[in-house]
Amino acid sequence: MTVTYEWRGAFENAEMNALHAEAFATRLFEEAEWNWVEQVARHSLGWVVARDEGDLAGFANVLWDGFVHAWLQDVMVAAKAQRRGVGVELVRRSREEAANAGCDYLHVDFENDLKPFYYDACGFAPTNAGLIELR
Repeated sequence: MTVTYEWRGAFENAEMNALHAEAFATRLFEEAEWNWVEQVARHSLGWVVARDEGDLAGFANVLWDGFVHAWLQDVMVAAKAQRRGVGVELVRRSREEAANAGCDYLHVDFENDLKPFYYDACGFAPTNAGLIELR
């Protein structure tokens, strides 16, 4: 497996929707419901695309406030590419590009079972945060 990574790399909505459905065990969205290309172009500082022989192997989205705070969102790795360092590299490149853009902080939230990945493998530190469920 030779995985390549590209900051603000090109992708198709269909392949991204398939990766999202696989990564988050959800239904496959139609492009009319979830247009990834348009969404990241409008709202993101950037994103990292990982490809294995042309196939989408992973993705990480970096949103920001336009100043010093960036957020890591939608870190996804295809099942066939998991446990090979793809997720760690997606996060590393996201961190690097956010720093290159002048950000001072990279935030992430995640489910409890991902603590070892984000804290141990990627170097995030625990912090206090709050959440209000709106629906």
